[in-house]
Amino acid sequence: MKTVVLLSGGMDSTVALWHTLAEGHEVLACLGVDYGSKHNAKELPMARWQAEKAGIPFHQADLTVINDLFTSDLLQSGGEIPLGHYEDSNMKKTVVPFRNGILLSLAAGFAESLEAEGLVIAAHSGDHAIYPDCRETFLGPMAEAIKNGTYAGLALMRPFVDVRKEDIAARGAELGVDFTHTWSCYQGQDVHCGKCGTCVERKEAFALAGLPDPTSYLA
Repeated sequence: MKTVVLLSGGMDSTVALWHTLAEGHEVLACLGVDYGSKHNAKELPMARWQAEKAGIPFHQADLTVINDLFTSDLLQSGGEIPLGHYEDSNMKKTVVPFRNGILLSLAAGFAESLEAEGLVIAAHSGDHAIYPDCRETFLGPMAEAIKNGTYAGLALMRPFVDVRKEDIAARGAELGVDFTHTWSCYQGQDVHCGKCGTCVERKEAFALAGLPDPTSYLA
């Protein structure tokens, strides 16, 4: 199947890219989106690196207007990134309202323009506690909308929606993914902070998968 992969440069979407290739799909392009988050500047170059390694064109869309119009501590216009476990209630401050709905709408139009048949998003079950647009109750209907709203009947593939991040880490290791060229930290500094929710989740994923963590952390 000819596909497009939403590629942020984080662990999940990077593994999704290599998983999609391993499953025999023809990936026509990867799409990254700058929506004005604090960590886009660190994450998107990782996405480009992974796409180039795979020999796939990487396209970057500018949706930084989200930073001006939306309220979220994940955005440059927002407050400080909360610290703690990824599934703690204070992580709700990092929700960018309807982000996946917006990104999937953009990506679906892009994919149909390339005459793709499928679109891949890497949402996983660890996201479900905090992010409503990562749950199957959202993604299922969104898949139907994308299928019914495109001439090609574009399929929204979500290979990790029922698995946890440690399973994604294990799959990435199986595929030989270079995790040093992925980015998780929401702080967006030069080194992973080690204390924000995504850093804690990253550490936990490698530990639970029984894998060495190649990431440098400040703490």
